[in-house]
Amino acid sequence: MRALQIAATGMSAQQTRVEVISNNLANMSTTGYNARRAEFADLHYQQAARPGSVTAADGTVIPAGVQLGLGVRATAVSVNLQQGGLAQTGGDLDVAIEGGGYLEVTLPSGISGYTRDGGLKRSADGLIVTSDGYPLVPNITIPDDARAISINAGGEVHAYFADRVEPELLGQITLAGFSNEKGLEAIGSNLFIETAASGGAQVVNPGEEGLGTLRQGYLEESSVDAVREITELIKAQRGYELNAKVITAADQMLGATVQVR
Repeated sequence: MRALQIAATGMSAQQTRVEVISNNLANMSTTGYNARRAEFADLHYQQAARPGSVTAADGTVIPAGVQLGLGVRATAVSVNLQQGGLAQTGGDLDVAIEGGGYLEVTLPSGISGYTRDGGLKRSADGLIVTSDGYPLVPNITIPDDARAISINAGGEVHAYFADRVEPELLGQITLAGFSNEKGLEAIGSNLFIETAASGGAQVVNPGEEGLGTLRQGYLEESSVDAVREITELIKAQRGYELNAKVITAADQMLGATVQVR
């Protein structure tokens, strides 16, 4: 009886859906987090009678045929690229990206990582780093005697000193764009790395090539919509229950079959 295997694939699919939803809800307060969505596709079909096949000597053609589906499978967990709201923090090194683009950092392995988490920090050496200590690309060092830092919309970082009137330009923050952002690979800690699907990074200054600008003193909030996620969770739960009922019904039918004398 195919219904057992088909319903099992349905339960597995709904379980995957619940896992994605639970991860979204767990990251409701994660800076720069984009909600994920599980996507599915139907499995191979068993052709009991192919559409368009000839069934008689007079050339009668079957208009629809008999195609029996064999279940469902997960095809992708895609990222919703909708930008989250901006929360004011007042921090000198907190920057939110208004629009597209990612900040580039150098990972311990030497490869580049990309993030929308603009909660930057200052290392013991004055280097601008992420919360995990990964240096921003390009490297920007803040002098010890700087009393204030200013980051404009175009990414220019200026330092103010007590003995000077004019600020000093320390460096330029750049943004990286990708032809297919959904093809980036998430590695945790709000970081992504490029893949063959995402294409190579196109690094430009903020506000150029259609990328966003920076806003100092703000952080991008998570784009998770709690109401929508709870609604999706209820739908996934009901889908799981319905597939479980199919397995119960199939089991009862098999039980009735073996009791026939």
